[in-house]
Amino acid sequence: MAIAAESQQEQTASSESVAAEKKRWTLNDFDIGKPLGRGKFGHVYLAREKRSNHLVALKVLFKNQLKQSQVEHQLRREVEIQSHLRHPNILRLYGYFYDQKRVYLILEYAAKGELYKELQKCKYFSEIRAATYVASLARALIYCHGKHVIHRDIKPENLLVGAQGELKIADFGWSVHTFNRRRTMCGTLDYLPPEMGMLYCSLQI
Repeated sequence: MAIAAESQQEQTASSESVAAEKKRWTLNDFDIGKPLGRGKFGHVYLAREKRSNHLVALKVLFKNQLKQSQVEHQLRREVEIQSHLRHPNILRLYGYFYDQKRVYLILEYAAKGELYKELQKCKYFSEIRAATYVASLARALIYCHGKHVIHRDIKPENLLVGAQGELKIADFGWSVHTFNRRRTMCGTLDYLPPEMGMLYCSLQI
């Protein structure tokens, strides 16, 4: 009886493993739409997952460029960190896949794009809108720090805005996962005002 039960459990586990293998993404699972942006190592496109009709942002990175810049480890760290974060003000990373030439990241689609571009359009935000963004950012960073994650590249270009106007932290390419409490969160220095000089820190990798 025990042997039969163990055998059945093994078969079930094997079936689940095969099912998981079949669920691996490929480019054929998506309809590719308009370009949303471009970066140093690739491009981002609006895409629709065919089975669910769910809109996502598909980030396409070229392997040869990643290798030339020696940032493969950085990409692995980005995927590892962002895929485990669950917060309304952090852009979701749903998964990834790859082929011979490219790596594809399946990201949450933030319909209103970069906060930086919104700021360029408006010139400045109202006090209420700015306070809402700052509060959302603070909640997201508190969550990250609770998970021992340091983003290290907070700036308007890396903050996206969802369809309902909600803030989303994106681009965890420079993030690190640490249990060393002496490490302090720093943003991009260009966006730190003089009175915030006390936050300048030396980050260890």
